Order: sequence, then structure tokens, then C-alpha cells
Amino acid sequence: MSSDSLRQRAAELLEMAGVQINGPAPTDIRVHDEQLYARVFAHGSLGFGEAYMDGWWDAEDIPGLFTKILCSHLDEHLKTLDTLLAHLKARFVNLQRGQHAFEIGKVHYDRGNDLFKAMLGKRMVYSCGYWANATNLDDAQEAKLDLVCRKLRLKPGMRVLDIGCGWGEALKFAAERYGVEGVGITVSSEQAEFARELCQGLPIEIRLQDYRELDEPFDAIMSIGMFEHVGGKNYREYFEVARRCLKEDGLFLLHSIGTNQSPGRPDPWIEKYIFPNSMIPAASQVAAAFEGLFVMEDWHNFGANYDRTLSAWRENFDAAWPSLSERYDERFRRMWRFYLSVSTAVFRSRRDQLWQLTLSPHGVPGGYRVPR
Repeated sequence: MSSDSLRQRAAELLEMAGVQINGPAPTDIRVHDEQLYARVFAHGSLGFGEAYMDGWWDAEDIPGLFTKILCSHLDEHLKTLDTLLAHLKARFVNLQRGQHAFEIGKVHYDRGNDLFKAMLGKRMVYSCGYWANATNLDDAQEAKLDLVCRKLRLKPGMRVLDIGCGWGEALKFAAERYGVEGVGITVSSEQAEFARELCQGLPIEIRLQDYRELDEPFDAIMSIGMFEHVGGKNYREYFEVARRCLKEDGLFLLHSIGTNQSPGRPDPWIEKYIFPNSMIPAASQVAAAFEGLFVMEDWHNFGANYDRTLSAWRENFDAAWPSLSERYDERFRRMWRFYLSVSTAVFRSRRDQLWQLTLSPHGVPGGYRVPR
């Protein structure tokens, strides 16, 4: 197809979402390079994201633009070879075993603690905040950590496991507020080093360790924002590890993004630039994976809260850019803003959810009172 034909086709598709090319609205797309259309039709979301990184297009309100695109299901018109390859790789290859399990740490979480410290706020918590009664990011993250502790019914002296402990904030909070001791594991060396320093003086051990190696008893287990890196082929083993490590009267809280779509469909751009070897689980996969191992006590969805969390992260990142620019270049800035903006739209459009599952080995005697 000619360049003019591709542009016309793009305009017709965007019109379905209420978006104009070079229009006046904040959600309209401003095209700087006419090669954009061929690139997007050839490579779908991968081409669209890379074109933004290269400065080929802009929009004043990128979260708003993508919310329109997702709500109108416009993305479903761009199924390309790149999308197919990403889906096939996720379906047939175990991308999260052996050394692959540590790849996400090196590629994403080891980018630099300066980046995450600037973006995430007072607490280095890289997961959705709980905004039920909060008006700012720091309060929302503290409310989320307290919600987790209340759901787990933590008491002084308990031994707690944090699978995928990040920078150690959840264990630190639990130790200081609820008097527990704990073990946190991560596949990121940068996170482990930071967490050890953060938790210094507290009864907390931080390990650089694959979750499959765990085999020791804990009174409670939490896993916040790590399950997205486990992979569908490993879900059953993940829950088996949690079950063998959890005492008979303990509780396990799983905090994870979840998708409404059929499983095993990673986005090619996200896979390449942000979260390699990652997969957002479907509810059907999760339920099947813990069947016969745990009793479902509570399944809490507060996915709409991720819109506000991601928006706050994006504001923090933009405010910190003058100092971050000494280490990161302009292409990285555009890549990171695109990641945060599109992610915001995914949750604003309710395409993805945020789940907290509370599980028990045999069912809580007399029933489980659900904290909110």
C-alpha cells in the first residue's frame, strides 16, 4: 500500500476510537514522521512504541489516547507477526526457569535504585497502592501494606516469608508495626543490597534466591507484585512451594495484576523493553493452579486504584527527570513515559485488574473475616 493509503487506513481506525491525526484534542496524535503508518501496520504495538521512543509521534495526553484506543478495542485490529511470536513463545517455552528466572532482575529491577527511588515515593513499593481512604501516593502505599498485614492476621513473633520482596519495604513495615520476623527473597541483586540496608537492625533476612529453592516453615506468606514474573508453566509449582512452606494454620496473600483476556498473551513492546519473560495471569489459570492446595478465603479486586498509582509514579518521574537525565538519555525518558502512560490506560480502561487473594491450607475455622 502507498503511504497515502496507509495514512488513510490509520485515520479510519483512529476515528473508531475518537482520535484524530494532528487534531486539536490532547488525546489526538501528532505525527512527526510519515513512515509511522507503515511501521505500525507492520509491527503493531511494538512498532508504535518504538516509533514513540524515536520521536516519530507525540500526544499531549498519552494515557487518555490509549484509554480511547483500548476502550474501542482498536488494538485488536493490529495483530502482527510480532504479536503472534510473543504469544507462541509465552505458550510453548518456559521463559521463567533456571537463569531465565533472574533475567527480569537484571533487565528491569537492576536499572538503578535512583530511578525507582525518585519514582516510587517515600516507600520503595513497586505495586498498586490502596486508595480507599488515601489522598496521596505515600499514604496509599502505607494503606496497602497495612491491608496486607491485616489480611494475614500478623501478630508479634510470627515468622513471615515475602516471595519477591522488592526493596524490603513490606517486611520492614510488618516488622516495625506488627512485631514479626521474616525472610525476603528476590532475583535482583540491586534490590537485595538495598533491602538489607533498609532492614538493618530488624529481625529480617534478605536472600538472592529463586522461590523454588524454599523449603522451611512460616506462619504467614505474602507475595506482592511478583507473580507476574512466574509464568503459566510454573504456577502450580509456585503454589506447591507456598503450600509446603506455610504452617497448617497460616495464611498466604497473593497480590498480582490479572487479565480479563485469555492467558499467555504478552505485549511485544512490554516484553522487549520493560518486563522480559513476564506474563499476566488469567483468573482461570490462578484458580486451577492452587486447586487442592488451598482454600480461597477472599479474592479482592481493586484494579482501578492502579490508575492513580501509575499517574503518581509518572508525575514523580517527570519531576525528577532533571537529575535523572545525568544518567539516562532522552530515548530512555520516552520509553519510560510510554510504559507508565500505556500501563495507566490499561487499568483506566479496566482491561487488567489488581487482585489480592487470601488463601488458607484447610479453611479458617469458623470462617474468614474479610478486612478492607
